[in-house]
Amino acid sequence: MKSSTTTFWSHVITVLTGSVAAQALPLLAAPLITRLCGPEDMGAFSVWLGVIQIAAVVATLRLETAMILDHDSNEQQTCFSVIAYSATILALTITLCAFGARALGFHEALKLPWLGLLTLGVGMWLTAYTQTIIAYATSYHAFGKAARAKVWAAGTIALTQVGLLYAGIGGIALMAGQIIGLAIGLVAAVLLMAPPGPTFSIKPTRPQRNYLKKHEAFWRYALPADLINVVAGKLPLFLIGIKHGLLAAGLFALTQRVLAAPASILAASVLEVFKRQAVEDFQTFGNCQGTYIHTFKTLFMLGVGPTLFIFIFSEDLFALVFGESWRPAGAYARIMAPLFLLVSSPVR
Repeated sequence: MKSSTTTFWSHVITVLTGSVAAQALPLLAAPLITRLCGPEDMGAFSVWLGVIQIAAVVATLRLETAMILDHDSNEQQTCFSVIAYSATILALTITLCAFGARALGFHEALKLPWLGLLTLGVGMWLTAYTQTIIAYATSYHAFGKAARAKVWAAGTIALTQVGLLYAGIGGIALMAGQIIGLAIGLVAAVLLMAPPGPTFSIKPTRPQRNYLKKHEAFWRYALPADLINVVAGKLPLFLIGIKHGLLAAGLFALTQRVLAAPASILAASVLEVFKRQAVEDFQTFGNCQGTYIHTFKTLFMLGVGPTLFIFIFSEDLFALVFGESWRPAGAYARIMAPLFLLVSSPVR
């Protein structure tokens, strides 16, 4: 078990290195971004991104996780085909619905610019397919390549958003930068990991239908559970935006982004390795209790210090780093700091 634990944390360090870089780049750009756009622009962008992230969970049907269990090359190629088909259908549906909602004058749709509405489907497709390639890399312990792909995406997003804001195109720079960065990240992932290409067809083929049947537990049970989890995380942002407007949503979004970054850097890194290690432990020992308990204790202890620091210094810290207009976000951070300590663990 000691050797297994050592291997586990060595993989975590590999993923963590890439995750730190991927998360650090947007955080380093954040003080520039918050001085080039207001809370309203940040609110609109965050709501747009939240919709994309929720839809991406639906698009994958959670079948990307099946690749961690099933290493057969033909089966993995089929998995990519199923997810590409699902993501494409959902992307077209979302785009048509967004266009229709704006044309019919729905209040929520009118708050977002046309660029945001018409790129919801594109952003979702890029996110879902990149997640699938990352899962493919995880199945072969290619954590380093996956980390480099994340860095390419995060770096491009940060640089493009800052550059477009400096160019004076306004709040849509955040959305445009995100799309460009996601596209670059996907290209990097494909070049680094050379995953099997999907097969496109008008309707699902027999192998694709058989694959859905074989792994129905993922879309029948894992999908609803993960969807509820993601929606619950984004629901406060949506409700604040609807009830109090985009300015309040922007303040909350920055708070959530800053608090989630240090927690999710470690949690997301551990999660990628934890899923793989848990499968191996379960196959070897019949359970993954040892890995679960060890991981939970370590993550909890690592989270206590940052939580106390944010609780004490958050308001002044936000005003200093992001500008005086963002001081109210520091008050939000003080309230939410204990929450992020509790919900950031991937083994919760």
